[in-house]
Amino acid sequence: MEAVVVDAGSKLLKAGFAAPDQDPAMIIPTKMKCVVEEGDMEDSSAFEEVTVDPVVRGFIKDWDAMEDLLRHVLYTGLGWEIGEEGQILFTDPLNTPKVVREQLVQMMFETFNVSGFYASEQAVLSLYAVGRISGCTVDIGHGKIDIAPVCEGAVQHIASKRFEIGGIDLTNLLAQELRKTNPQVQIDINEIEKLKEQYACCAEDQSSFDSTLNSCQKEKHVLPDGQVITIERERYIVGEALFQPSILGLEEYGIVEQLFRSIMIVAPELHRQLIDNIVLCGGTTSMDGFEERFQREAVLCSSSVRPSLVKPPEYMPENLPSNSAWMGGAILAKVVFPQNQHITKAEYDETGPAIVHRKCF
Repeated sequence: MEAVVVDAGSKLLKAGFAAPDQDPAMIIPTKMKCVVEEGDMEDSSAFEEVTVDPVVRGFIKDWDAMEDLLRHVLYTGLGWEIGEEGQILFTDPLNTPKVVREQLVQMMFETFNVSGFYASEQAVLSLYAVGRISGCTVDIGHGKIDIAPVCEGAVQHIASKRFEIGGIDLTNLLAQELRKTNPQVQIDINEIEKLKEQYACCAEDQSSFDSTLNSCQKEKHVLPDGQVITIERERYIVGEALFQPSILGLEEYGIVEQLFRSIMIVAPELHRQLIDNIVLCGGTTSMDGFEERFQREAVLCSSSVRPSLVKPPEYMPENLPSNSAWMGGAILAKVVFPQNQHITKAEYDETGPAIVHRKCF
C-alpha cells in the first residue's frame, strides 16, 4: 500500500496516496461543523452556526477536531482498515513550532497506529514538485504568507519570513470594499470568497492601479438570492494589497520587496540560484494578472540578475501551484519510505515524539 500524503491548510485539507503526477484524491474543507447535543448550549438558535477550525493560520490549533477530521479522511475517505494502518507523510508550514510537530507524530503513532511517519517543510516540497532542490518559494495560503529561500533541500530559516495574512484577509478586504459601494446589500462571506475568485485581479503596476480611481469598468453581478451588486475598483484593491500592504493597514513592504530582502540575507554566492528559481504557490497566486505583476516588480528589484519564475512541468496537473506542497510530498514519499529514512514505530517507542526533530528536517 502506498504511503498517504496529507497537506492540512487553514482552508483546505488535501490527502491521497502518493501519486506525484495526479491531484490529491481528497480536497475537502478543513472547517468542521460541530454536532452539539441538546442541552449543551444555552442559545439553541445558534445550533447551525457552530463550526470549528482545526487549523488556524497554517498551524493545528484544535487537536480533538483534527483527530476527527483525520479519522474521516484516512478510514472513510482513503479506506484504511483499523489494525492495518500504513505510512503517512505530512507537510509542515514554515516555522512550525516544535510542540506542534511533536504532538502530530505522537497522535499518528499512539492514536492512529501508523507504521511509519515523515514530515517535510512545504517550501522544500513545492520546489520538489517543479523539479528543483534550490530556489525561493512565495506561498500565499488562506491564512498566511511564507517566503522561504531553500538551498540544496534545506530551508534557510534565518532568511525566511512568515506573515499572518493570507487569502482570508483579502476576502475580508473585498467584503469591506463591497459594503462601501453596495451599502444596501447583505453578502455572505462564502459568497464573497466566490466573488474574489471570479473577479479579483492585479493591475499592471502601481500607476495603473492609481488610474482606476478615475476610470474603472463597472460590472453587475447577480447574487444567488437575486440581489444585484456593482463591482468596480474593488477587484483591483484585493490584488494591490499584496504589493501595498498599507491597504490592509499593515506597515510592511510589498510581497516582492519582502522576497528580495529575504534573499539578500543569504550568502551572496547563493543569490543567483535563488533568483533564478522563484516558485509561486498557493491558490491566490493564480489571481488574474498576479504573475505578470510579480515578474514586473521583481525585475525592478533585481539589478544584476533577471529573476525567473519557475513554470510547472508540462506533465504535472494544471493546478500544480495550488497543490504543489502535496505533490512534492508525494514525490518525497516515493523516496523516504522505500529507503527507510522515515520514523518507524520501533524508533518512536524507543525515543518518543522528540525523534521528529532528528529524522524529519
